[in-house]
Amino acid sequence: MQASYGPPPPTVPSTSQCVTRVQLNISCRNLLDKDVMSKSDPMAVVMILKNSSWFEVGRTEKLDNTLNPQFSKAVIIDYFFEELQKLKFFIYDIDNPNTTSLKSADFLGEMECTLGQLVSSGTYTKPLVLKGTPNQAGTITVVAEEVSGGSDEVLLQFRAEKLDKKDFLGKSDPYLELARSKEDGTFVVVHRTEVIQNNLNPKWKPFQIPVQQLCNGDYDRTIRIACFDWDSDGTHDFIGAFTTNLREMCSIQQPRETQWPCINEKKQKKKRGYKNSGLVFLSKCEVVKVSSFLDFIQGGCQLNFTVGIDFTASNGDQSKSTSLHYINPYAPNEYMQALTAVGEIIQDYDSDKLFPSFGFGARIPPTYQVSHQFPLNFNPSNPYCAGLPGLVQAYQTCIQSVQLYGPTNISPIINHVAHFAMQAAQTPAATHYFILLLLTDGVITDMDQTKQAVVAASALPMSIIIVGVGSADFQMMEELDSDDRVRLMSHGKAAQRDIVQFVPFRKFKTVSPAALAKEVLAEIPTQLTGYYKARSILPQQRPTP
Repeated sequence: MQASYGPPPPTVPSTSQCVTRVQLNISCRNLLDKDVMSKSDPMAVVMILKNSSWFEVGRTEKLDNTLNPQFSKAVIIDYFFEELQKLKFFIYDIDNPNTTSLKSADFLGEMECTLGQLVSSGTYTKPLVLKGTPNQAGTITVVAEEVSGGSDEVLLQFRAEKLDKKDFLGKSDPYLELARSKEDGTFVVVHRTEVIQNNLNPKWKPFQIPVQQLCNGDYDRTIRIACFDWDSDGTHDFIGAFTTNLREMCSIQQPRETQWPCINEKKQKKKRGYKNSGLVFLSKCEVVKVSSFLDFIQGGCQLNFTVGIDFTASNGDQSKSTSLHYINPYAPNEYMQALTAVGEIIQDYDSDKLFPSFGFGARIPPTYQVSHQFPLNFNPSNPYCAGLPGLVQAYQTCIQSVQLYGPTNISPIINHVAHFAMQAAQTPAATHYFILLLLTDGVITDMDQTKQAVVAASALPMSIIIVGVGSADFQMMEELDSDDRVRLMSHGKAAQRDIVQFVPFRKFKTVSPAALAKEVLAEIPTQLTGYYKARSILPQQRPTP
């Protein structure tokens, strides 16, 4: 019987997060006519804001003599949920078809939005803005669609026969290493199989790998598959290798197999009559459609954003400039910076822009009893804030009215949001996913209850973001964020998945708030898709506008 042997091979170097690519199809209606003898000849140019400067992403073709263009050339752009990607769409009347310069072109109008607004809307229509012509420059419509296949995975299974014997007292302990080619001709390792003990005819377990990771979505990109003999001291012996690509692998007609000779070039050069160091067979190759984050968003799944803010006395007297809650008219405090950075992105995925917002750890008017879950607007029947401006205003008003107290109990707010997530979980459709942002300055007082609440919430359509404000010890927060460790446990029960992302604000004090948002939101797409995938819930079809 074949068995896994020893610890796994060396860890595959981490690759950058797979990029989702979005296709933007552009059309306009009722453009201004800038030509005397005919109609305008429009073209669209798309630009993105990076490091306070605008850079061109792409442009459409020029269409002759039309004020209602439907451009056929799409603009492709990389999409990152965790980034605020600001775009501008410029429409020009191209007078000189022999140059790419826009200097001689007539400007017909512009529209500014975020990529988040586009992908959450699917079809996005806005008036074009042109100075001096209010409401008369026409409209622009952008249809945003994910480039197909971007989230697909491939199921592979390999076996081998007659591999070279590398161990003196036994047979080889083989494993396979898959690497994709880079533009410079080098290779980056993307997967390693398990080790099979003492076997020259191994059969490895099936494994599933994203197509983007395997070949960057290019079915013709070269993939190098190498076979090694595992050694406990880390000096793994090279047996042989071969190259292929995903298109070739996908061409197998099951139950047939594709085979490649495993070649050791050094032995090939030295040993006369050398044929190979064994044969590697591909027994299974199946491309599996995987629903992406954008599939769910464009299917109407709403991200329900809730905020919980720490009003305990450890923050310091809010009337003094040393307080973490001090309202400086010239510079937002850390709570406001974190709130704005995350809220700017999340708001594009919540259609009503109404955010439930709570405080904890304060004495609240009129009785000034301690509360661990009170609405920032002090309205229990309607704890919603209208958009990000309403959220910031509610916080600023609240901090002037409460008495900072304690202790730091965060489980009540987690359980409150989990109650609504549990209701959403009763529906066998991907309609609502809940994101709780907790802003806190210190040690959790109800750690046992908090761990229990997080473990329970891990079975629900819910994620928790914790931003640590100030310079306190955040070891407890790190424990809740079980990245790269065993799953969080509570009373002998393990969390079904990691749903907590913790980031200390002090790491981002000297950089832009966008860097903080990128860090704390990076895991949301995989947490959302992981939840629905585990329950075999597919995205809904986008409702007809």
